Amino acid sequence: MNERQIIDHIAALTDQKDARLIKGIGDDCAVVAKDGRLVWLLTMDTVIEGVHFDLAFHPPEQLGRKVVSVNVSDIGAMGGRPVFALLSIGMPKTFDPAWFQAFARGLTDGCREYGCLLIGGDTVASPQGFNCTLTVIGEAVAERVIYRSGARPGDTVWVSGPLGLAAAGLELLRRQLDGAGDGFAPLLARHLDPTARVDLGRRLGESGLVHAMMDLSDGLATDLAHLCKQSGVGARIAAWELPLLPALVEAARLVGADPEQWAIGGGEDYELLFTAPAEARDRLLELGRQCGLAPTPVGTVVEREGVVLLRRRADGTCEERGIAYQGFDHFRERTGD
Repeated sequence: MNERQIIDHIAALTDQKDARLIKGIGDDCAVVAKDGRLVWLLTMDTVIEGVHFDLAFHPPEQLGRKVVSVNVSDIGAMGGRPVFALLSIGMPKTFDPAWFQAFARGLTDGCREYGCLLIGGDTVASPQGFNCTLTVIGEAVAERVIYRSGARPGDTVWVSGPLGLAAAGLELLRRQLDGAGDGFAPLLARHLDPTARVDLGRRLGESGLVHAMMDLSDGLATDLAHLCKQSGVGARIAAWELPLLPALVEAARLVGADPEQWAIGGGEDYELLFTAPAEARDRLLELGRQCGLAPTPVGTVVEREGVVLLRRRADGTCEERGIAYQGFDHFRERTGD
């Protein structure tokens, strides 16, 4: 079973109904009625040593901040604001107190930065190294929540910033090339200490311009496929429109990688992926500028299913390649999916 099949299987077993539940499994957050105007947004994410980070090169303070960022990113992706957080942490009995104190400092600084309050959790001894789960509770105006399921044929597909940076940064760190040049700093920072686009997500929700949205945690190819599946549509992505930083291209040259593949398949960028009508372009660009970002249109939503990458040939025609679900999957290596 791959990751999608596991989630679908669990969702099929969850048949209990509750009038307060507006959206359950299948989006960035569960949505639960709060009062006549607001809803609760609930999400959780886990980081595992050896999967999401390597203690050999991931500073504990930055890891603490990252734990917060990757969770509040889900809240921002639905147009909400984070309010409360619950922490579950597992560590070896022989953990280094100085390491933990730096991690905790980063985590609480991250909560403070995004405006949420750590209110409880659990601590356990872990024989398999460090692991951490954060549950974040946010809120939003009910009618302004943005789901994955609203994309419409003719919409423009947008990303809030450059793609592939985290994957490139991780590869540089693994190869001990993090000191290869100052220009690689944005790539390293995206893996070690990403920034969630909560401010932009909230503004997009308030604008009423966006039809569908989610955050980019598993890569454009996979996350856009999720969004399209929930919306019952497909998408065509133009390779020449992908926002690739010159540093990304240089890093790919240095390690013999494909920068385009990092952009469509690399996970953990935590940019926002959203769709909106073509006529909203100027207003969306302005909202991005207000947040210090440069959103980029990268494709179009279409009626037929599937996610297709278009590349220009030398003769001016386009080559088409299906890329749905070609991003990160926790179980792909084991299953061969």
